[in-house]
Amino acid sequence: MTVISDVFIAFLLLIGAFFSLVAAFGVIRFPDVYTRNHAASKSATLGVMCILLATFLYFLVEDGFFSSRLLLGIAFFFITAPVAGHLISRAAYNSGVKMWDKSVRDDLKDKK
Repeated sequence: MTVISDVFIAFLLLIGAFFSLVAAFGVIRFPDVYTRNHAASKSATLGVMCILLATFLYFLVEDGFFSSRLLLGIAFFFITAPVAGHLISRAAYNSGVKMWDKSVRDDLKDKK
């Protein structure tokens, strides 16, 4: 493996770990279900995608192994995780879960 590919793969792994850590802190620290869900769906999606991409590049560069399963996993996770987060937030809103007291904007208030 070349030094450039090693550095790039390590960078992707570090970024993925950082986004996953941010998602974990967001789920713990944010005040309501909507902001927690946002942290879990957006940051975790980026974190997992960076780690899977680093794994794909590692096996491609190291062994010359092209893993279509990893690419399908990245595509599947990219499509399903944000949609699931949106649907969970929408279901929470429709079932009457209150927003945080200091929330400034409620776009769905007039839609009911």
